[in-house]
Amino acid sequence: MAVEIAIISGKGGTGKTTIAAAFTAISHNLVTADCDVDAPDLHILLQPETKKTAEFQSSKVALINPETCTECGLCEEKCRFEAIHPPRVNAISCEGCGVCAYICPEKAIEMKPRTSGFLYESMTRFGPMSHAKLLPGEGNSGKLVTEVRRQAQELARSNDQDITLIDGSPGIGCPVIATVSGIKLGVIVTEPTLSGIHDMERVMTLLERFRVHTMVLVNKCDLNSENTQRIEQICAKNGVEFLGKIPFDSIMTESMVAAKTLPEFDPNHMITHSLKSMWDKITEFVSSE
Repeated sequence: MAVEIAIISGKGGTGKTTIAAAFTAISHNLVTADCDVDAPDLHILLQPETKKTAEFQSSKVALINPETCTECGLCEEKCRFEAIHPPRVNAISCEGCGVCAYICPEKAIEMKPRTSGFLYESMTRFGPMSHAKLLPGEGNSGKLVTEVRRQAQELARSNDQDITLIDGSPGIGCPVIATVSGIKLGVIVTEPTLSGIHDMERVMTLLERFRVHTMVLVNKCDLNSENTQRIEQICAKNGVEFLGKIPFDSIMTESMVAAKTLPEFDPNHMITHSLKSMWDKITEFVSSE
C-alpha cells in the first residue's frame, strides 16, 4: 500500500493547495488526491484530464406517487424543512430525513437515492489524480473523502507508485478526520497570524489523537517574524518537526495566474529550492519508516 501524506491546514488561505501542487511537480512519481471535496481547487493548477466519472450517492429525496396520494396534508404538516407540498416535493429543501414516508397513511411516499456529488479518476501532466466534487448543500463529505482516498490507493497500486499526496480541507471537521485517519504523515501549512497559530494547534492536537507524524511549514513567514518564531517554539515544545519557512513573494501569485506550479513557472527561484529541500525531508522520513 502506498504511503499517504496529507497537506493540511487549520484555516483556509494559508497556501496549502499551492504547496501541495508544488510538491506534486517536484516529485513526478506519485498519485495526487484532492480531499477538499467541498471546495476543490487543486485541479486549477494540475489541469487534469478526466478518465472516469462516477456518481456519489449519499442522501435521499422524497418522491410522492400521485396515484396513491390523497393530499391529506399530514406530510406537509410534519416536514420541518417545508420541502413537501403534496403532490410536489422541493428536492433542494428536502433533507432526506424520511419523516414524510414514515407517517404517510397511504404509503405514497418513497425515499429515493439522489446524486450528492461526483468522483473523478484523472491524469495530470505529473501522474494520476483522484478527486471529487460534493454538490452544494449535500452532506457526508467525509464519506466522499474516503472514496477519494480508496481510489487513490487503487491508482497507486496499478501504477506501482509508493506515495499518495493528499490535499486536505482546512479545519478539523469530518472531512479532515476522514483525510488523516490512518495516514503516515501530516504536513500542516500555517501562517504567522494569531488565527493561523490557534488553528495550527488544533490540527496538531487532531493529528496527535490519530497518532500521525506531524511536520509544520510556515508560509509567508516574514509577514510577522515574532509569530513565526512563536510557531517554531510551539513545535519544539510539542515535539513536532519544523519543516521550514517560505517568505511572502508575488511570484506565488504570478505562477497561479499562469495556472502553473511554482517549480514549473520558475525552477530556479529561491522558494522552489526551499520546497525541494522540504520534499527531500518528507521523502527521507517516508523511506526511514
